[in-house]
Amino acid sequence: MSELDTLIQLLAKLPGLGPRSARRAALHLIRRRESLLDPLAAALAKAAETVRPCPICSNFDTIQPCGICRDPQRDATAICVVEDVADLWALERTGAFRGRYHVLGGTLSALDGIGPDDLNIKRLVGRLKPGQELILALNATVEGQTTAHYIADRVADSGVKVSRLAQGVPIGGELDYLDDGTLTAALRARRSL
Repeated sequence: MSELDTLIQLLAKLPGLGPRSARRAALHLIRRRESLLDPLAAALAKAAETVRPCPICSNFDTIQPCGICRDPQRDATAICVVEDVADLWALERTGAFRGRYHVLGGTLSALDGIGPDDLNIKRLVGRLKPGQELILALNATVEGQTTAHYIADRVADSGVKVSRLAQGVPIGGELDYLDDGTLTAALRARRSL
């Protein structure tokens, strides 16, 4: 197999890229070797060498602990639990949360053989102190909700306040286009105006 075929096969493994998109991306990179391919290769090598999971929260960073865990301006009394680093980054983009995070590394799934010991749950429980708030920001899937309930049960007697993200009608959403589960959650989570 040629180096070009290897490049195409590796690119095809990236999310959102199939074989045809990978071929187009490979051609684009090769045509722009000096301005794109060489800097990308150097950046990938540097990232592989320096980026590591944070020993506290499992966020990715080049410093240990990560910048979020080291930031003294962050509210240490609030820990937001997310499934993976992409979810952490999505919440950080909003700028709405100024606490700390904890990345589980997945969700409980009996079908996939993922149990509590396969996730960063034990480390999460070890971080908690009475009086803290634990915000469960897990996906609204069966696995996400199962994981949220498991964690809530594990910390029930720890003196930690447990909350979860609101669910329901998104801003700009039209009721006619929403699924039944979303509408049901929105009705149950309604609040006074």
